[in-house]
Amino acid sequence: MSQQANNVVLTDEDGGLDPWTAAAFLAGRDDDARITLPGPPAAVSTEMADKQLDSLTLLAGPRVGLPRKPSRFDDLPAGVEKLEPGDHGYRGRSSTYMRGGRPALILRPRTPDEVAGALAFAKRHPELQLGLRSAGHGVSGRSTNTGGLIIDVGAMNEIEYDEDRGILTTGPGATWKQVAAVLDKYDLALGSGDYGGVGVGGLATAGGIGFLSREQGLTIDRLRAVELVLADGRRVRASADENPELFWAVQGAGANFGVATSFEFEAGAAGEVGWAQFALVSQDLVTSLTAYGEIARNAPRDTTVFWLTGPPRSGQSVIQMYGLVNSGDPDTIIERLTPFATTAMLAQQQVVVARYADVMAQAGDVGSEGHHGRGEPVSRSGFLPRLTEEFARDVEALLRTGQTFFFQLRHMGGAIADVPSGATAFAHRTPEFSVTAIGADRDGLDEAWDRLMAPHFDGLYLSFETDRRPERLHDAFPPATLSRLRELKRRYDPQNLFQDNFNIDPSADSRGDIDPSADSRGDIDPSAESRGDIDPGGAGND
Repeated sequence: MSQQANNVVLTDEDGGLDPWTAAAFLAGRDDDARITLPGPPAAVSTEMADKQLDSLTLLAGPRVGLPRKPSRFDDLPAGVEKLEPGDHGYRGRSSTYMRGGRPALILRPRTPDEVAGALAFAKRHPELQLGLRSAGHGVSGRSTNTGGLIIDVGAMNEIEYDEDRGILTTGPGATWKQVAAVLDKYDLALGSGDYGGVGVGGLATAGGIGFLSREQGLTIDRLRAVELVLADGRRVRASADENPELFWAVQGAGANFGVATSFEFEAGAAGEVGWAQFALVSQDLVTSLTAYGEIARNAPRDTTVFWLTGPPRSGQSVIQMYGLVNSGDPDTIIERLTPFATTAMLAQQQVVVARYADVMAQAGDVGSEGHHGRGEPVSRSGFLPRLTEEFARDVEALLRTGQTFFFQLRHMGGAIADVPSGATAFAHRTPEFSVTAIGADRDGLDEAWDRLMAPHFDGLYLSFETDRRPERLHDAFPPATLSRLRELKRRYDPQNLFQDNFNIDPSADSRGDIDPSADSRGDIDPSAESRGDIDPGGAGND
């Protein structure tokens, strides 16, 4: 060990104290000491080494780190912040909310020009799998990888509301709780998902099914313009009047066409709202779920209630419902919500009058150290045209397999269905519900899902799908939509740089994505980070 002022450099010598133990001792003893370790800990795996470094980071934060090493890349884009394994802050940016990762390089541009530089680097290194990331909360998990490149636009998070134009401008790295806080000052709100910690960038290019969607439409339906950096580095603006075909594509398949650097939205009116959380117990899940479907089907547009359960225990199912009534009138709130609360035995309830921004603010702040997720949860998705008793019976059978610990229905309909299916690349406008299941065993969940759930569905939601089989591309986009997207892909990304989010291969024809001889899981890398809205540990999802 050598020490100069409060800077301590540890060495690893035979017979000496383990440097990791010494670092923990010094960090706990001296709040001012800055400690440099000799290198990563000796561990049986990189995952275990990461856990040890995480423990020290929790104890001492940036005061403990590894020695700086020259980058393995000699052509890094000028001015762009970079993180490589061993750099301070790498762990929190390599992981997402739910998943661990170990990319070879993370680039964090702060301007569109820096984004262009990062994309030029990506084109020079086709050997690096490219992933895009805004806030790192996406369920599908494609905003991290192992051995690849992540372009993280989380630092591009400025938000501004122009009262004269009635337009909110936001960067892709802002979160929806931050957006809600700005709009709340004007008695406005912009529907997103159901969790305020989700980043704008991923959700605003995939769809956005949230608590205000039945009244406002999807998040993409409130989008008025978007600025992107294309694969060739060009900066373009897309709207109904400027590059309208590209604007159409961004509304549902955006990650295939560029890196969004700025969004313009038109928000809707929202002051006080009714926010509800119910816990119910059912001994007859089929009857309870069928009743929920009927009530949701006939609910007014100002009312949106999501439904969540897991495997039954001792013959009983615990059901969670959470949702919103866009009204501050207590009588209206009670009238709208009471039917949902009667679908099973009500065990716990909380109904409050709150601001929409307060609902979104329930999401925790990530903080400067980023995410520290681990594992590789599996998620499956489907759009349900109508909730029938047959579907409810198959849900009960799926839950009994034990392959999913999280089964959710998101209430759709209303204003979502007002938009013609061809108006945006998000074409599935008429389903009653978006359905999501999360599990841990890919083969087990896929088998049960394909057997019990898939026959009920028409389409899927990109943000919640981890299945990489080529057929999923054709579930995500109907034939006419996919054909149109492929033509645009040939125009805007002919070299297929952006292939992280349900890759639309420009070289394939309308059926060219399905290769019966290919490995069933190796052809598609679905949905980049920012595609998400589920919080399995909280009130919703991202």
